[in-house]
Amino acid sequence: MLEERYNKLTIQTPEGIEFSLLLAGPLTRFLAWILDCLCIQLILSLLASVFRFLGLLNLDVASALFVLGQFVVGIGYGIALEWLWRGQTLGKRLFRLRVMDEQGLQLQFSQIVLRNLLRFVDQLPLFYLLGGLSCLLSSKAQRLGDLAANTLVVRNPKPERVDLDQIATGKFNSFRPHPHLTARLRQRVPVEEADLALRAVLRREQLVPQARVELFDNLADRLKEAVQFPEEAMEGLSSEQYVRNAVEILYGADGSHQR
Repeated sequence: MLEERYNKLTIQTPEGIEFSLLLAGPLTRFLAWILDCLCIQLILSLLASVFRFLGLLNLDVASALFVLGQFVVGIGYGIALEWLWRGQTLGKRLFRLRVMDEQGLQLQFSQIVLRNLLRFVDQLPLFYLLGGLSCLLSSKAQRLGDLAANTLVVRNPKPERVDLDQIATGKFNSFRPHPHLTARLRQRVPVEEADLALRAVLRREQLVPQARVELFDNLADRLKEAVQFPEEAMEGLSSEQYVRNAVEILYGADGSHQR
């Protein structure tokens, strides 16, 4: 099948942790795009109703504003949702797709803007023909906008249940007495960072000591940027223990990622 050609992309962090991304093929991306087009048309239909009323007052101004609105909605829909929803639009959410940086780094606003602006090029000469050919020829199923912005689209399957016995810290999790902060942690930590922290915990015994210390120091610093727990909750915790506490909170009692 067409989708089977696009398999996994493996990214290795400087600390030696490898994680795999399931690449989205052209077919799934096309279906997500169709749904997004329907959403855009719905928004434009609502705008048309508004400007039709304004046209009773001044037809020329209403027509000009509607043309401007078409451009803003056509471009702004993808930019706004991909930024607010961390690389997803309504169509991508339904089909469990997500835009990511090609190297697995944090997706930047400039990348989102560039890939959406270049949709006009990918749509040439019609029906996304140029972008579709680019996806078919690219080993990572990237359209021209993705190639220019150094982004790719991955499948974001429903996470499997995690065996929390592998994360068990052997001591009381000092984060749990602060439910308002643990809820904030689940809300603020992106899925990608939670997954990376989980993989680090599960593979910690495979790391050489120096890389293990550096990795958990970096992960702990990232998590502390999201939520600052009180000193009594962090007293005596190493960076690795901090991350293990956080992962246990993020993946909940049933072993699934909580958002």
